[in-house]
Amino acid sequence: MDNRLQMLTAWVSQFPGFENAEAQPVSGDASFRRYFRVCKTEANGNQTPFIVMDSPPELEDCGPFVLIGRYWRQSGIAVPRIFEADPVRGFLLLEDFGDRLMLGQLTPDTANSLYQGALDELVRIQQIPPQPHHPLPAYNAALLNREMALFRDWLLEGYLGLTLDNVEKSMLDTTFALLRESALAQPEVTVHRDYHSRNLLVREQHTRPGVIDFQDAVSGPVTYDAVSLLKDCYIQWPEERICEWLESFRKKSQQAGLHRADQDTFRQWFELMGMQRHLKAAGIFARLAMRDGKTRYLEDIPRTVGYLLTASQRQPALRHFHDWLAAVAVPRIEELIGPIPAQEHTQ
Repeated sequence: MDNRLQMLTAWVSQFPGFENAEAQPVSGDASFRRYFRVCKTEANGNQTPFIVMDSPPELEDCGPFVLIGRYWRQSGIAVPRIFEADPVRGFLLLEDFGDRLMLGQLTPDTANSLYQGALDELVRIQQIPPQPHHPLPAYNAALLNREMALFRDWLLEGYLGLTLDNVEKSMLDTTFALLRESALAQPEVTVHRDYHSRNLLVREQHTRPGVIDFQDAVSGPVTYDAVSLLKDCYIQWPEERICEWLESFRKKSQQAGLHRADQDTFRQWFELMGMQRHLKAAGIFARLAMRDGKTRYLEDIPRTVGYLLTASQRQPALRHFHDWLAAVAVPRIEELIGPIPAQEHTQ
């Protein structure tokens, strides 16, 4: 048993009903956090499951998770209840939403109801007012730029080993600037920032998904979380379905007073926001493989870059980026990682 697990077990055993609890691994994620399931022995002898988060404080501050989680729950969002918290040591005792990730429950038949439920919950999240005394950070130009730079630094130059000349660097800078300005022009809402099928849980006897991994929330563009969900880096849907879900979300978020965009404007925001997110995600996947040894994320790079290829093809202002991506980066990705999935059908 590692030291952190020993500390975690001792910590949870101090609470009534958990004296003999054994921590069973549930999962880790793309961060340094780990999750364990423990069972509380009730007065009647029944066992009730809970989740313990292990968040090493020198690597992952769990303070934002506690602040945001408690506020969002008070605001009516389906996030896990926090029963006990020790941010100094990095341990949290949480409500157990089960193991049914939305990703594993998605089929062509279930997708519509699951996505509509997730989009309804997203509109609720977007309407959360700023937290008194603890406003969310702004999704500002500096943050957008840092995220897009991950694509260049970790995927292109890092994992793919490309040497970019000044013309290529300038082309990337121009692309990043266009995507940044589009993002900053959108109406601002509360943004989960990682709202996708691996961070939503399908719960028995609930139509609303359980929402996790919200600790990096910011105030930012209205289409950001919709892109995370509908152009998911872990699963891809036909464009016709994406368009239907997006239009449904546009109408619901408009009725909630979050924006006044027409269908074409909202779609353009969505497309360009998607490119910013997919640049970031592709770079993070490469970093996870190179820095953290989590090579399983490499398999998600071709799908993520496929989204970039399709979206950039539709943007006349990004023709140079699209042509370069197709001619230089894609062949190298396919050589080192795997084939880019067939592009979405374009309308």
